[in-house]
Amino acid sequence: MSAVRQLLYIGHVWPEPNSSAAGRRTLALLKLLRSQGWQISFACAAAPSSQRYPLAELGIGELPIRLNCDSFDSVLASLQPQMVVFDRFLSEEQYSWRVANVCPQALRVLDTQDLHSLREARHQALKRGDEVMRPAPGDLNSELAQRELAAIWRSDLSLIISEAEMALLQNHYGVSAALLHYYPLLSDGCQPNQADFDDRKHCLCIGNFRHAPNWDALRYLRSELWPEIRRRLPGVQCHIYGAYPPPKAQQLHSEKLGFLLKGWAPDAGEVMRRARLCLAPLRFGAGQKGKLLEAMEYGTPSVTTAVGAEAMVGQGVWPGMLADTADAYIEAVVALYSDRQRWHQAVAAGEALLPRFATGPHNAALAARLTQLSDALEVQRQGNFIGAMLRHHSLRSHQYMSQWIAAKHRLAAQLESDTEGNR
Repeated sequence: MSAVRQLLYIGHVWPEPNSSAAGRRTLALLKLLRSQGWQISFACAAAPSSQRYPLAELGIGELPIRLNCDSFDSVLASLQPQMVVFDRFLSEEQYSWRVANVCPQALRVLDTQDLHSLREARHQALKRGDEVMRPAPGDLNSELAQRELAAIWRSDLSLIISEAEMALLQNHYGVSAALLHYYPLLSDGCQPNQADFDDRKHCLCIGNFRHAPNWDALRYLRSELWPEIRRRLPGVQCHIYGAYPPPKAQQLHSEKLGFLLKGWAPDAGEVMRRARLCLAPLRFGAGQKGKLLEAMEYGTPSVTTAVGAEAMVGQGVWPGMLADTADAYIEAVVALYSDRQRWHQAVAAGEALLPRFATGPHNAALAARLTQLSDALEVQRQGNFIGAMLRHHSLRSHQYMSQWIAAKHRLAAQLESDTEGNR
C-alpha cells in the first residue's frame, strides 16, 4: 500500500467560489488535486468568512496560520508535504523560504490567478489616458512586476490563467516555458433549462466589489453609459449583484434610472439565467473573467471590452458584442438587447466557445504535468539558475524581515509574561 501523499495549499484568502472567479478557480484546483489522491491541508492567515467554502466536505483540512510566525515551520515539519501550492505571489513571498528550508524536496507550485502587475500596469495606463491593452514599458517593469516575476522564477511551476499572459511572460519577460502551465477557468458546459429571448428581461452586472476593475466598471456604467442606455430602452433595468458592496456603492442606486443594487447573489446562475444581457464594461484588468464564462454557460449574451474578452475568445466569435468607447458600448447594448436574431447568434457563439474551458482535458493535462515534474524535479531546478539566484538573494529580505517580526512578537510576549508575574 502506497504512502499518503501530503499537499499543503497556502491560501491568500479562504476560497469563496460564489463570490469571485478566483474562488471558483481555487475550488476547481483543489478538487482536481483531491481526485489525484492528495491528502490536502488548506492553510490561510486571513480571517474566516461566512461565505467561504466548507472544505471539510471535500476531506480537506483547514489550518489557520499566522503571518511572520515561526509556528508555521512546525506545521511544515509535522506535515512534511511532497507538494506546496501558493495562492498568488504574495503567499509565495511570505512562505516559500520557510518551505525551502524545512521541506526542500517539496514541489513548489504557484497559482498566479492572474498577473497582478499587468492589471496594475493597465490601471496606470487608464489613469493617463493611454492605450490600456498596451501599457508603457515602464509600467510593465514596475516594482510590482519585479516581485511577481521573481515569485514565478523561484517556483517549480506557475499556473497561468490566460494565453495572453503566457505570451507576455515568455516574450516580454523571458520566462522559460518549462516554468509555466496554462490552466484557465474551467466549465462543464451549458447549463440546462435556459430561458429564451422573450422569457428574459433587463440587464445584469455582477462582480466582487473588492476587485478594483469591477468597481471601476460599475462606476463607469452608472455615470457614462447607463443613463443613455435607459433613455433608449425605456423601462429596462440594470440589476447589480456582487459580494462585499461598500457603503458608498449605495450612492449609485437609482430607482428612477432603473439602476438597482441587489447585493450578493447566493446563486449567480439563477440571476444570470433570467437576464437578457450581461454587462461588463471593464476598462482595465487581467486574466479571465468568471462572470463572462458564467454568461456563456447560462446562454446570456454579454457586452464587454477588449480587456474583458482577452484570453477568452481565442479565434472564435464573441458571444455578444465588444466595444471600447462609451458611444460604441451604448450602441452595442441597445442593438443586442433589441435584436432577437443577433441575440440568438450570440447564444450560439457562447456554446461554441465553452469547449475551450472544458474541465476534463485541462485537468488531465495539469495532472500529467505535475507527475512529470515530480519525477524530474532536480533536473528542472538545475536548469533554472535564475530561480536559484533569486531564491538565494531576494528571499533573504523576506526571511530576515519575517524573522525580525517573529522575534519582536516573542519579546513582546515575554515582557508581558514577566509583567504579569511581577504583579
